[in-house]
Amino acid sequence: MRQIILDTETTGLEPSQGHRIIEIGCVELVERRLTGNNYQCYLQPDREIDEGAIEVHGITNEFLGDKPRFADMGAEFLEYIRGAELIIHNAPFDVGFINAEFTRLDEAWRGITEHCQITDTLAMARKKHPGQKNNLDALCKRYNIDNSHRQMHGALLDAEILADVYLAMTGGQVMLFLGGNSDTGGVAGTTMIRRLSKDRPRLKVLLAHDDELTAHQARLDAIDKTSGGNCLWKKLEG
Repeated sequence: MRQIILDTETTGLEPSQGHRIIEIGCVELVERRLTGNNYQCYLQPDREIDEGAIEVHGITNEFLGDKPRFADMGAEFLEYIRGAELIIHNAPFDVGFINAEFTRLDEAWRGITEHCQITDTLAMARKKHPGQKNNLDALCKRYNIDNSHRQMHGALLDAEILADVYLAMTGGQVMLFLGGNSDTGGVAGTTMIRRLSKDRPRLKVLLAHDDELTAHQARLDAIDKTSGGNCLWKKLEG
């Protein structure tokens, strides 16, 4: 199961008004694990970036002056995402911009839904948390995901944060501290996100000693006797 967490930054809000994509950021998950096979590119939009957009993401026309155009990167980008499930927050926005870029190249490229399945995490969050704020910052606070390093929006950074949010919302890789404060300052019942690195060391397996196995078996025998032969563990052993 290959999933791509995707985000874009743009020159403005409306592709119908000629606004363009200026950054694409993608994070790959395979079987709900971060692979490190991420994708990012900055793009020369051949138009001015709205001042309001610059205030959000901090990307300027001067910075993009030597960057490739979507026409240069489109085939590479499509090859990277093809066949994956795209996880996007407020998917209609990003999908609309990507489709507009595809159309500029050639209508034969077709819409992105012809190549990928789309999952909108904003729609998921609204269903899961009706009547509450469900932007990325609000979800980070709700799921106790640290986004303090996010001073401005950035496509790859937001995709990395959304990956953590998506895994938390769908019951993914989390650590639950119970019974008092955690050593990281969290309180009891707080769900703390911990990314699983593909390079993390294998967990050490501790096997029970013979005396522990004997004590365990004696305990099962006692439960079985008290319950009139209805100890589930004994039945499983059989």
